[in-house]
Amino acid sequence: MITRRQLEILTGALTGTFGIAVIVSSIAVGSGWSSAGVQSGTFPLVAGILILGGSLANLARAFVDPPALALRASELRRVGLLFLPAVAFVAVIPFVGLYVASVFYLLWTLSVQHRMPYWRSGLIALATVVTLYWLFEQVFEVELPHGWLGAALGF
Repeated sequence: MITRRQLEILTGALTGTFGIAVIVSSIAVGSGWSSAGVQSGTFPLVAGILILGGSLANLARAFVDPPALALRASELRRVGLLFLPAVAFVAVIPFVGLYVASVFYLLWTLSVQHRMPYWRSGLIALATVVTLYWLFEQVFEVELPHGWLGAALGF
């Protein structure tokens, strides 16, 4: 079982770490005013400070609010069934590319998690990937990751 306090602390720590990383990189790039005007790191610095402030507020709230149950074991299992395929999707993108990974992720999500027939899941997955390819690669001329597989096939 996971309490709300544990989730708030974890969320505050993760977003706080991200906010600190944004602040540090903004300072390294340069933030503030120069003879040419506002430096490029100024906006990310402000965003990082806001993220860090929100994270600290989350952490403070975790210790002020009374502890309450957030997830039972059965609910945690359902969250894991959603989270683990998403992690696998992101992990395989460098190897097989975004398009192939998307097909398998959509097939898994639609057919296994939503109990949709495989033929329908396959059609939706293929239509989605073809649309992504057409929209990004052809219309916007933005290459999405093709992975090692795409490089081996000449894409």
